Amino acid sequence: MNDKRENILEIRNLKAYYMVLKGSVKAVDDISFDVKRGEILGLAGESGCGKSTLASTLISLKPPLRYISGEVKLLGKNIMKMSKEEYQKMRLKNISLIPQYALDAFSPTKKIKTFIADLVEQHGVLADGEFFEKVEERLNMVNLDYSVLDRYPIELSGGMKQRVIMIISTILDPEFLIADEITSALDVSSQRYVATMLANFRDEGIIGSSMFITHDLSILYQIADRLMIMYAGQFCEIGPTDELIENPRHPYTRALIASLPQVGIQYKDKKLYGIKGTPPNLLNIGEGCRFRFRCPYANEQCEETPAQEKVNEGHYVSCWRWNETGSDDND
Repeated sequence: MNDKRENILEIRNLKAYYMVLKGSVKAVDDISFDVKRGEILGLAGESGCGKSTLASTLISLKPPLRYISGEVKLLGKNIMKMSKEEYQKMRLKNISLIPQYALDAFSPTKKIKTFIADLVEQHGVLADGEFFEKVEERLNMVNLDYSVLDRYPIELSGGMKQRVIMIISTILDPEFLIADEITSALDVSSQRYVATMLANFRDEGIIGSSMFITHDLSILYQIADRLMIMYAGQFCEIGPTDELIENPRHPYTRALIASLPQVGIQYKDKKLYGIKGTPPNLLNIGEGCRFRFRCPYANEQCEETPAQEKVNEGHYVSCWRWNETGSDDND
């Protein structure tokens, strides 16, 4: 069935490189995808694949990261062509970020309440009693007492800081939210709680859509409507979560899934498989499938960069041999 919801985010052929003395690190290299209204898109891949660089490109380009080319339309507007002032007006209201490291997002010298007030007033919102009633409602949603507003960041646990940042990042009800590795520093129970709360925010209409970035496919399987897999700065595969998990077509996607433990399956019955080798150096890297150096199916054709091909409705893959290889090679 075709999904008729409008696209809230449209990215076409986006390139963003780190410009260093030795050349260009092609961390985001010709990426194209959409995010629909009301959708949670999960973005997964190994460390260094370009996930967080993609988030930085959408939120705040800072040297040595530089936008090279491509189009990024948020709510129909190309944010790559906006002035800094124009884009700043969209921050928190139209697009917002829950950063990877919650502690780094706070000012250590300000209490939480002062930090929130200063932040929203920069966006023309009066931080009065009515506003903080809304803040209290949101704190209740994540099981935090109003008293946390009178504390300094150092007085909060890691899980509490992450929940406070979730409240701050969504307090102006953004249309699009990027959650960048927000569970990586948390214990398992806190990871599940934070991920579930993000889905609840979507269901309650607090956020419109979200891109949830992580290396952990098991978390995305719980909350994401679709999954997109990146490898070495490029797109591998995208599709509905259930279909992509049950019928992955890119060799890298299959390798990622094969490395995950399954509930009720013991090691003696089915082994876990790692991915041999290491990701390529993205400094001045040339053409070709970037996974070919580790792929058991690579041939001469893989020296050329594969195009996106349609597998099923909404399911696309970038691999020359996706239709030749099975999905159960490690069984």
